[in-house]
Amino acid sequence: MDIVCLDLEGVLVPEIWIAFAEATKIPELKRTTRDEPDYDKLMRYRLDILKEHHLGLREIQETIAGIDPLPGAKEFLDELRTLTQVVILSDTFTEFAKPLMAKLGWPALFCNSLEVAPDGEITGYRMRIKDSKLTTVRALQSAGFETIAAGDSFNDLGMIKAGKAGFLFRSTEQIKRENPEILAYEEYDEFLDAIKRVLA
Repeated sequence: MDIVCLDLEGVLVPEIWIAFAEATKIPELKRTTRDEPDYDKLMRYRLDILKEHHLGLREIQETIAGIDPLPGAKEFLDELRTLTQVVILSDTFTEFAKPLMAKLGWPALFCNSLEVAPDGEITGYRMRIKDSKLTTVRALQSAGFETIAAGDSFNDLGMIKAGKAGFLFRSTEQIKRENPEILAYEEYDEFLDAIKRVLA
């Protein structure tokens, strides 16, 4: 049985941290996993900036409330879910993702959680499991699934390369250049057609 594992940000919804950087006019927060392969380093960097500017969970959630899925993402996901099982594997956090999942029709989501002080300061984060995307794909494979994975960032490459098929979607030129063996797509219709060919 096949299961499709999709990244969330950059694939189905805009990058949350980029949207928040634009809302707060703090350009340093635009740095994402497209730029920094080390997720722990990236999150420590982000938390330091939040602390410096006295920003917390409430301010980020206010930005997220105004974020909609990327144009065509909901329709793509709806059709894909009529063809096979789909799970969203993301390094985002439950506290960020819930309103976005509602707008996407509540697909299954495996992500992480934040540590938040009573005053709303984000003091830390808890990763669900080490190398969560690749580890989850391997667990699904051990349960008898053949995985098809897609994402746009450095932290997606492990799960993309580990399965029956893998794709880059709206990735960076650097990542595409460094991974020429991975088929890369920019539009949902061609991306869906590629997945259909694997499922056939």
